[in-house]
Amino acid sequence: MDLPSPTEGGVRRTRRVKNMNQRQRRVADLHKRIANPLDAYERCRVYPCTNGTTAHRGEGLNRLYCRKHVEFYRRHGSYVKRSYGAGEIRPHRVKVLQWLRANADEPRVRLSVAGVQRLYRSAGVAIEAFRLPGKTPAERARAIWAQLRMHEVDPLEVLAVWLAIDMRLRADPQLDRHDEYRQVQAAKLIHRMAGGTHKRWERERSNGSIEVSELHKHPVSRGQVLRVLGREVAMVCTQLNGATE
Repeated sequence: MDLPSPTEGGVRRTRRVKNMNQRQRRVADLHKRIANPLDAYERCRVYPCTNGTTAHRGEGLNRLYCRKHVEFYRRHGSYVKRSYGAGEIRPHRVKVLQWLRANADEPRVRLSVAGVQRLYRSAGVAIEAFRLPGKTPAERARAIWAQLRMHEVDPLEVLAVWLAIDMRLRADPQLDRHDEYRQVQAAKLIHRMAGGTHKRWERERSNGSIEVSELHKHPVSRGQVLRVLGREVAMVCTQLNGATE
């Protein structure tokens, strides 16, 4: 077995020390910014919330919103508007899926299907849900695509999610016009379609009875992973924008 030369070992140690120093500087800078916020509002900007902003309370960097609404934004893609319920989206999904299947040979549909298939192929090996903590948002997004591929989810189902969200937004008298909200709504549905990890073990006890242990774990549907998923879906569905108008 070839051992690394002393020079190579020294270079690796230097890189590790350099990376550690960079992380320490970033952490120190973060603590400094939290301790000394600039131009932070005292109260959350969402009416009629009276909570203090995370910057004002020394709990974060957001100068406009409180912790409650920051978490709300991470889950829904908006500080004030909730996600659509399954019952609101289901009729639109049924309608657009029928349209997609009837028009599967159209070039724009075929291009979009090919885009979803590329995401499936490039996702790598499926990762169990309980192994996802600590992964980057991009890695977690790839894990979702890998799960969809493993479950053999029809790419048309993925396209139907994007078009269904588009239809629901156009029917909403109080819609959120931001691209991020649209993308997060689509990503939440795709995240749900991927499912989680389910395991079951059976062990025979000394008295002859069977002890059953189960593990059910679903990945958390919030944060940057939804933004990554949403942007990827938006990109492959570019050809379909406005297709069902």
